[in-house]
Amino acid sequence: MNRREFITLLGGTAAAWPLAARAQQQAMPVVGFLHAGSPTPMAPYLAAFLRALAEAGYVENKNVAIEYRYAEGQYDRLPLLAADLVRRQVAVIVAGPNENAARAAIAASSGTPIVFNVTDDPVKLGLVASLSRPGGNATGVNSFMSELVAKRLGLLRELLPAAARVGALVNPNAATAEDFVKDFGAAASALGVQFEIAHARDSGEIEVAFATLARNKTDALMVAPDTFFASRNVQIVTLATRPAIPAIYTVRAYVEHGGLVSYGPSVPDSPTR
Repeated sequence: MNRREFITLLGGTAAAWPLAARAQQQAMPVVGFLHAGSPTPMAPYLAAFLRALAEAGYVENKNVAIEYRYAEGQYDRLPLLAADLVRRQVAVIVAGPNENAARAAIAASSGTPIVFNVTDDPVKLGLVASLSRPGGNATGVNSFMSELVAKRLGLLRELLPAAARVGALVNPNAATAEDFVKDFGAAASALGVQFEIAHARDSGEIEVAFATLARNKTDALMVAPDTFFASRNVQIVTLATRPAIPAIYTVRAYVEHGGLVSYGPSVPDSPTR
């Protein structure tokens, strides 16, 4: 789904709101914005989302209100945040930018329209029945981050042909963590390189993970697509430069803070971010 299709979807959803539901919105419709990350690092992506709404004729605090809920990378908070938005009777929930937020929103309500942004196949994740006919109350976009694991590792190997040991930084709390590890292992084996997985679910564990990677003399690193990691991009890039572990990332924000290289879709152009 591209940006034009997305804003058409939001516009159509607004037009379809029942009159009774609209009356409950107290003069203007309310969009629930459920985000798995933190406000400051995600500011450019929120700006892109607001621009997309404006293109559809919806301007915040003018003819639409937005209720923001950020999990700050603590994915276990998402169900409570989603339930709070449902209690506030928002007209639609925009959930992202990962599978954890989408699952929380869908679990919280079977009636509230939901537009999500995920990094993997929403059918495989159980979010929708099919791509052509999603069914239920949820639809959205897939940024295909997970399908680029082998491509990223191949690019990293081209940049560092002598790399014999490659690591991956993975958040075990991410819904796609298990699939990522499988894909990364398969890609590493196909290239004939050793690999290791470093798990981290908070800032302290990121520090420990990099210390372990340095101790194991890791030649290169791939950072898995994860909202928590993206919100800690400065910390991750700084740690990668201390023992000089060249790393490939999923989004440009890492490179803007000094990371080596990123490869993936343009996140600000992804409407729900």
